[in-house]
Amino acid sequence: MKKEIAAECIVEAEWYCESVRDFPPQTAGQLARYVKHFTGLSLPGVSLCAGHSSPLDYLWYAYSIDLNQKSKSKKQNDGIRHTADAELNRSFAYARDDNKSGRDARAPSNGDCIVWANRGGGKTQLAAIATLLEGIFKPRCQTRILGGSLEQSGRMYAYLCEFLQNGYESFVDGKLLKESCRFVNAAAAAMVAQSSCAVRGQHIHKLRCDEVELFDPEVFNAAAFITQSTHGLVGAMEILSTMHKPYGLMQQVIDASARSGIPVFKWCLWEVIEPCPSQRSCSRCGLWSDCGGRARRAAGYFKIDDAISQMRRSSRAGFETEMLCLRPSMENAVFADFETAVHVKPVSYDPALPLYRAIDFGFVNPFVCLWIQIDGDGKVRVLDEYVKQRTRIADHAEALKVRTPCAESQVAGTFCDPAGAGANGVSGSSEIRELRDKGIICRSRKSGILEGIEKIRATLRAGDGQSRLVIDPKCARLIEAMRCYHYPEAAVPGELPEKDGVYDHPIDALRYFFINWGHSGKPSCRHY
Repeated sequence: MKKEIAAECIVEAEWYCESVRDFPPQTAGQLARYVKHFTGLSLPGVSLCAGHSSPLDYLWYAYSIDLNQKSKSKKQNDGIRHTADAELNRSFAYARDDNKSGRDARAPSNGDCIVWANRGGGKTQLAAIATLLEGIFKPRCQTRILGGSLEQSGRMYAYLCEFLQNGYESFVDGKLLKESCRFVNAAAAAMVAQSSCAVRGQHIHKLRCDEVELFDPEVFNAAAFITQSTHGLVGAMEILSTMHKPYGLMQQVIDASARSGIPVFKWCLWEVIEPCPSQRSCSRCGLWSDCGGRARRAAGYFKIDDAISQMRRSSRAGFETEMLCLRPSMENAVFADFETAVHVKPVSYDPALPLYRAIDFGFVNPFVCLWIQIDGDGKVRVLDEYVKQRTRIADHAEALKVRTPCAESQVAGTFCDPAGAGANGVSGSSEIRELRDKGIICRSRKSGILEGIEKIRATLRAGDGQSRLVIDPKCARLIEAMRCYHYPEAAVPGELPEKDGVYDHPIDALRYFFINWGHSGKPSCRHY
């Protein structure tokens, strides 16, 4: 085995290959070769889907974030290094384009990142390798592993222990404990329990959150405050998971990444599948409709036959979610037919069409107003939204009038929650009366939640398969709610959606429109 490794290193002496074990890779190419030599894992460095990254992109980012911050390891100053560098660079010749990840080699100020990858895509194992590299090459680095469950944390730590027991024993300070280990350079790695108390007591450099979709939101929020940059090491919180639910934590962090600038490393089956041999027939392959020949250019480790077996024994929706990372599962979503590509398009106010408003009242919970028109073909066009919390009704009224693109007298109807007719415990008045005093006349009709939901579903996809709902992209909160409004996750599913205080309010406003508009009876207009 050593001779094979030495041959790959393009050196004759076996001792030299062991000296490479203690040399920190300086490029993505060197890192890929190092990991292959000493852990046996081939790192795919090619992305085959638009907008995707490769596993090597993530590992290089996690490892290199500290390169410009850290001092060189002690062996770089040894006499051997001067004569060995040329050989080392040749041995690590992964590709001439050593910055294969395409990212700036300069270390950014923050090491946070998100990894969205398929089941069996190597997330946990790669994170364990990143932890190994920190223990070897980053003195005093404190790394913690926080899984969605203790079992999940144990998987990553088990990978780390396996690597350490195969050639890295001399780097370990003492024994490998059940849940933690220390390195001779004062670095350490340990598992953390999935609890707020356990997380809040930590002050560390690196936190790896594995399968964040399974996290308790309170624990996840507490974990956001425990990383620090010290001793030349950049603080980093890494979030790794497959995205299962459109309303889960993973969806939330992905959505927030566009605003925060946290890099997202996404890969699917095609980035990790093994190279497809030429003797396989594409036309007879069960993966062909999804693969389209991409596996011919692959450089991964996921067995093709395993992928075919998983596809055949899973549902189409499950395969797209778990393996292709196309979209989260809509199994528990209220509006499973909602598609951004179909239902979200720019729409502008048409003076020739009646304009309606739909309101859901709230103070601690958000106050929501939607502006809606219906064209000659019966298509419902949501033009704009207003969402605000902890504001007086009088202030809402002024904001609505300013935002309405026509005179108040030209508004065809303002529909609202019937509960708004009740007296407010603070002011003694009602929301509907306060709006009327400001010149906004509201109408309401009592209805069940399911009645309104069915009307919304009918516009999303009618019996003839056509969609009759379009939402302007500026209505971000409504769009998010259409995607994430869901049923409770209970042992016995309920008929009514989850009232979570986040997604239900924009949907309620839309319900009030459908319940009131076009009803055969006359809506009530109450005066108090």
